[in-house]
Amino acid sequence: MGLLQLLLTSTLLLSTYVPAGSVAAAQRLFTIRAVTLSVEPDSEVTRDTNVTVRCQAVVSSSGQEALVREYTIYKDGSKVYTKTTSSSEDFLYLLPGARLSNSGKYKCEVNIEDKSMASESRKLTVTGLSRPLLHLNKGVVTEVEELTARCSAPGETGSIYFYFYDDGKEIMEERLNGNQAEVKLRFHSTGVHRIHCDYTVLITPDSFKSQESNTVVVSVKELSISPVLEVSPMNQVFEGDPLHLLCTLRNFLHSAENILLYLSQGTELLSSGNTRVNYSMLARAEGPTLSFECRLEMGFLVKSATKTISVTELFSAPTLTVSPSEVFQKESMTLTCKSENFASERLDRKELKYILFPLENPLTVTGTGVFSGRALLHDFNYTCAAQAKGIVKHSQTLTVRPKVSVSTPKISVYGKAVLGQPIQILCQSDFGSLPINYTLLLGFEEVDMRRVRLPFDKAIFTISISKPEEINKYMCEAKNSNKEAPLSKRLNATVIEPLSHPTLTVIPQLPDVSEGDHLFLICSVKGTPPVTFKWYRVGSRLPLNTTTTEEKHKDFQVPSLAKEHSGTYYCEAVNYANNVVRSEQVTIQVRMALWKKAVIGGVGLVVASLLVVAVCVLYFRSKRVTVTRAAVSVWSERKPEAEDDEESSSLSNEPDVEYTEVVHPRSAPPPRVPVKKGTDTVYSELQNAPHGAADHHDYGSVEYVSLNSEAPETGQYHPEVNATPDLPQPVD
Repeated sequence: MGLLQLLLTSTLLLSTYVPAGSVAAAQRLFTIRAVTLSVEPDSEVTRDTNVTVRCQAVVSSSGQEALVREYTIYKDGSKVYTKTTSSSEDFLYLLPGARLSNSGKYKCEVNIEDKSMASESRKLTVTGLSRPLLHLNKGVVTEVEELTARCSAPGETGSIYFYFYDDGKEIMEERLNGNQAEVKLRFHSTGVHRIHCDYTVLITPDSFKSQESNTVVVSVKELSISPVLEVSPMNQVFEGDPLHLLCTLRNFLHSAENILLYLSQGTELLSSGNTRVNYSMLARAEGPTLSFECRLEMGFLVKSATKTISVTELFSAPTLTVSPSEVFQKESMTLTCKSENFASERLDRKELKYILFPLENPLTVTGTGVFSGRALLHDFNYTCAAQAKGIVKHSQTLTVRPKVSVSTPKISVYGKAVLGQPIQILCQSDFGSLPINYTLLLGFEEVDMRRVRLPFDKAIFTISISKPEEINKYMCEAKNSNKEAPLSKRLNATVIEPLSHPTLTVIPQLPDVSEGDHLFLICSVKGTPPVTFKWYRVGSRLPLNTTTTEEKHKDFQVPSLAKEHSGTYYCEAVNYANNVVRSEQVTIQVRMALWKKAVIGGVGLVVASLLVVAVCVLYFRSKRVTVTRAAVSVWSERKPEAEDDEESSSLSNEPDVEYTEVVHPRSAPPPRVPVKKGTDTVYSELQNAPHGAADHHDYGSVEYVSLNSEAPETGQYHPEVNATPDLPQPVD
């Protein structure tokens, strides 16, 4: 075999050696085409089956030399085997005689130079476990001996839990990574014990349990040694009687080195020793009975003996009481300490002595178990003790809480006192122990009573009054003891009258409100101040002004009125009664200022005077024109050229015609416009001589105007013509 390995190694070395000139061999190409894994003979097999995990790699290369391959087998993600080979044959991972621990997911990975490829995972399931074997080193033991038990799981591997049973009850557990567990067993009872074992193989996340092993019988013999307890006396035991206890061994045949005795009462250890324990005590009635135990411990052996006796109570535990049950600070009180029951056949009541604790308490002894004095200013705890014949019993703690006398109560309005509404009255003392009874009085007659039991309770009474002064007749008293109840002063409180009769007054008086006036809008009400006033103008949601005052009226001012201040106004008022009242609306019309009226009147007079003057002027002018028109008539300039005979004849036949010549400096002749006179039409002609021709007269243009009483058309009549003083005189 060694020679074969040497030859293979030489072959690999020769195959990997590349001469310096052999470039083609150094550049040999390959590729891993596929890697597959299979489980043979099947993926599910029974125990003891020979299983083969086959890894097959398909590799293509360009040369004839064998490639070095590294095969790695993984089980459940962990590496379990690695091998390097140059063979191209399938790689085999053998599992001879497969066990349950071989179950899992397997995967194969192939590495060639710098390339690698892994197969898909395949699961192997192995079923069946071997039956465990149990072996004991002894078949007979005594109570103090131990034996060795060995449980094995033949052929099993992995993480295994071993369990040991005594008569079917599990007594021990052991975990290890092996197929055999060895433990020490001890028995606490005599007789025959049947022992067996089994195991569980843990394969994450599952576990598999084996069948039970063979059963082995063990006989446990009792030792003759045992503890003995003696109590004296056993009957007619009273409190205070002496008791004698003795704890010993019976059939003691061994050395005392490993033996211990313990004498105890309940959980209280009284004494201990090796072979004999003595103990003396006074009997105490701590319950219906007293139990004692003598305990033997020898190695792993434990034995005990017990005795129970009844103890008659000599006297009962005292009780501590206070009188009176409710005591006030610095008042007299009495504490009484007393045992209700006692054994008259053994004890006389006079033999009982009582002590009050703490000893520095301020009370004095006034009788058997009676202590008197004054209560303190604070809480105090007391206890007492009764004793006789060496027996001492204590009472439960009594806490004396001196009550505080109630102080003179104070009476006040709780919330607001509004006339016409229910009014709440609070009666309260600054200090005093609860419960406290508060009584409301009207004058000196009782109206109602309230009991305050908790610190946060309040004595609140509800009343109704018709007049504000009635509230001052109420008083209250407070009481928490048999003493006379202190009385409060009379209730001194302000009753809020709801607002009424809202009025809005305007100064200056309406309608004499003019521009520039100083306006006062005075809002007044009846009721209890303080009052909040608001002024509004109709059409606006926001108030013009808001003010709070202790008076029942308030004004809102506008220093200088203008036309835009005209409008409708009203006011609202509210007080602590939370009732809102509104005045009637007032409409203000701001008139024009007096000086403006005077100016307008003066201007009107001036304008009227001017109109009168203008009318007079026009009248006189119209008279002058009429006179002028009656004295003269319009004349027309004849053309230099001769006209036809008919025209000349008609002109010459017109009687009483006068001519007026008007000279204008203008050069442009106006068009000829017909003018009506009576029923005839007269033409006024304005004519300019042609350029370069000589004028007929030396005045230039000549205008022919027909004078009559009708007004000329626009643009044709010029009043200044008649008014011009420089007109030429008429000619024939």
